[in-house]
Amino acid sequence: MIDVAGTLRRWWLQAVAHIDFPLLLITLSIMLIGLATVNSATIDSAHRMLSQAGNMGIALCVMWVVARIPPQKLMRFAIPLYVIGVILLIAVFLFGIKVNGAKRWLPLGFTRIQPSEIMKIAMPLMLAWYFQKYEATLKLKHYAGAALLLLVPFALIAKQPDLGTALLVGAAGFYVIFFAGLPWKIIGGMIAAAASAAPFLWTMLHDYQKKRILTLIDPTTDPLGSGYHIIQATIAIGSGGSLGKGYLNGTQTHLEFIPEKHTDFIFAVYSEEWGLLGNSLLVFLYTLLIGRGLMIASAAPTVFSRLLAGAITLGFFTYAFINMGMVSGILPVVGVPLPFMSYGGTALVTLFLGIGMLMSIHTHRMLVKK
Repeated sequence: MIDVAGTLRRWWLQAVAHIDFPLLLITLSIMLIGLATVNSATIDSAHRMLSQAGNMGIALCVMWVVARIPPQKLMRFAIPLYVIGVILLIAVFLFGIKVNGAKRWLPLGFTRIQPSEIMKIAMPLMLAWYFQKYEATLKLKHYAGAALLLLVPFALIAKQPDLGTALLVGAAGFYVIFFAGLPWKIIGGMIAAAASAAPFLWTMLHDYQKKRILTLIDPTTDPLGSGYHIIQATIAIGSGGSLGKGYLNGTQTHLEFIPEKHTDFIFAVYSEEWGLLGNSLLVFLYTLLIGRGLMIASAAPTVFSRLLAGAITLGFFTYAFINMGMVSGILPVVGVPLPFMSYGGTALVTLFLGIGMLMSIHTHRMLVKK
């Protein structure tokens, strides 16, 4: 007689064998809050919430598949993914199409892709593989080589221009280099060099990027133009008070004052409806997510997995910090979504690729040790 219950139990155990449930629970909590906020932000366009729910389903499937791939096999994708990503970025520069004044998309006939998203994963993968290779003979020249590997895609993405994605890719690469043991005296020298080069870097910025920085200092200089986003977002956050106005009751949101309210400025929508209490909960969840990721990184058995896990985890921090900072008016406005909250399929799949890699590193660690 067939033991149906036993068979189903074995299938279930095999299906969830590589799932880290604390990490999944934290991520799902943020994601469900995001789905509810997207629903509020797009209450007149129900298809967006349904579309985001579909994006979440796809992203979870991607996470499940990646979590089952051992880190040793993930390492094999480092060079091909990096090379393909750089080639596609060059192709964007040569053949890309402009959307809202920026050339970020590559047409493929039946669809279009944004190659810069690939580099968010390819960059830490490549540099983690690089430092794993030179682990025994690591010298200053290897850090210079890593910096060059980082600079090429960073420059190509910044040229599009897409400063937000360039910062995320640059941060992901820097975290790997930092965790690989970059000396503090070099970091200090880099900071001093960047500060001294600030006037030159200012001349290289596009006019709209300069305007965003100047508007950050005083948004009222252009309240109906470049300062509009910051002013309306800070009004929404402040009007939420301690407990918020309640779900679906945000006036700044539903009277259409908040721009890009379901994507880059979704934090303003959430803050208006749930106030300081809701923001505290969200920050707490992000803190748990980052803490869990760093725990996985600290327990990783190889240089590759440790560097990759650390970079992915701090990448989540960078996403959240930049988005909350720009919406709150303490950072310039750049196109960075709030992780697991903002509407969008490509970014969500990229984020869950990272979650899947963290799960892979955690659940395969004992196999590597043996």
